[in-house]
Amino acid sequence: IPQPTVAILGTGTIEKRPKVVKGPEGEDLIAIRTCAHFFLSFDHRVVDGADADRFLGFVKQQLEAIPEPAN
Repeated sequence: IPQPTVAILGTGTIEKRPKVVKGPEGEDLIAIRTCAHFFLSFDHRVVDGADADRFLGFVKQQLEAIPEPAN
């Protein structure tokens, strides 16, 4: 990571994938969901790993809160 950069957030492609989800009665179902991979590289001298993990968890929560578009 070049100075003075502290972290780099990378994204993979956004695509539809089969995922196991919980049904209304708690059963496992296979559904098609839009998914993406995110990558975080950070300077351990500046950012603690736990803080970086919390940040990625926050990003995940925010993205999952966006409703799926109606077809």
